[in-house]
Amino acid sequence: MNVVKSYKDLKVWQKSMEMVKDAYLLSKRLPKDETYALRDQIRRSAVSIPSNIADGQGRESDKEFFRFLSIAKGSICELVTQIQLCVLVGYLENSDISQTELLASEVSKMITS
Repeated sequence: MNVVKSYKDLKVWQKSMEMVKDAYLLSKRLPKDETYALRDQIRRSAVSIPSNIADGQGRESDKEFFRFLSIAKGSICELVTQIQLCVLVGYLENSDISQTELLASEVSKMITS
């Protein structure tokens, strides 16, 4: 039996941390006038994902863990919406966001399963 001692042992947390890194790198490419708008929102929603996974796991209750996983999944939807908006308004290209979208899809599937 494989017992998780820490949220850091969760593959979904590890993968979501990769996604945060990608989101931060993408957000650095946005124009300076987006510093306190879209850039900040991308970072907040990205950071929320592994943070909620960690918070839920730390509560040591399955019900609470599932609730926080649900919140993390909502933050994934926010993040994907925001980076797609960056493409829509011309700040980024689809090719720029493809890796982050792939990670978002993987993390979302991991949360669901």
